[in-house]
Amino acid sequence: MSKVQEFNAYRKKMNEKILAQDNKVLKRFFNLDSNAYKDGALPSKTKELLGLVASMVLRCDDCIAYHLGTCFEMGISKEEVFEVFAIANLVGGSICIPHTRRAVEFWENLEAMEEA
Repeated sequence: MSKVQEFNAYRKKMNEKILAQDNKVLKRFFNLDSNAYKDGALPSKTKELLGLVASMVLRCDDCIAYHLGTCFEMGISKEEVFEVFAIANLVGGSICIPHTRRAVEFWENLEAMEEA
């Protein structure tokens, strides 16, 4: 199982467990998150790129992987993603470099899955 498949399977399994508890606040938060990334005044592509840069600056590898997967599915190019990496490192500083390394590895895994 690839890193991408492992991440997606774990995320799905745990989200199902969380939502199965029928906690109204958590369900509303999950819904808010989903709806925030839909097209609006800003297109969903821009919102995903913003989510990616914020996740990198906040140093959340799970969030980075999620946004990279969504960006990949949306057809965002490697060049666009690397510009996001540049902005994240500029804003977040050198502490973002390890997260950039893991983000590049995750992106390469996405590309490899598509080629297979």
